Amino acid sequence: MAISPVIENGSQTMADETECQIPAAGLILAHMSTSSIDTRLAAGGRRRTAQRVVVAEALASAKRALSAQELYERIRETHPTIGRATVYRALEQQVEDRMASRFEREGHVSAYIACDAEHHHHLVCTNCQRVDDVAEDVVAPMLAAVGRRHDFAVDHAALDFYGLCARCRSRRR
Repeated sequence: MAISPVIENGSQTMADETECQIPAAGLILAHMSTSSIDTRLAAGGRRRTAQRVVVAEALASAKRALSAQELYERIRETHPTIGRATVYRALEQQVEDRMASRFEREGHVSAYIACDAEHHHHLVCTNCQRVDDVAEDVVAPMLAAVGRRHDFAVDHAALDFYGLCARCRSRRR
């Protein structure tokens, strides 16, 4: 099954976000402003804490999907007193609140990316950890077909496709 078109150059952004070109990955990710982080924490029923903001900002500025350990090490460079458990808890809360998405890497290691407020599906490169969004108009017909075939009303779905991006495939040739 061919999965196209992909929304190359990243995801949609909310009004108070800025975009940043990431040359290494060749895509644009939305970087949440502090006010956007505050709004999204509040929408999830979370109290604003310095630690939650630091974790959200660090994840939003990442150029690729990061494991919790990688994110923890990155944050420790500028916030040496932050605890590992604090970072792990904040990440899990962000996933629950749809501020972040979790992916599985080789070896059953979870990796995370910051997400905008719009629901979307992903293509995850298992080599370089690049993550691209899949356009909803590609997935919607499949979800409708699943619903019809199984007489099921689909409320929402989370689809992540794993494989090699074009850049990694061309490097292996």
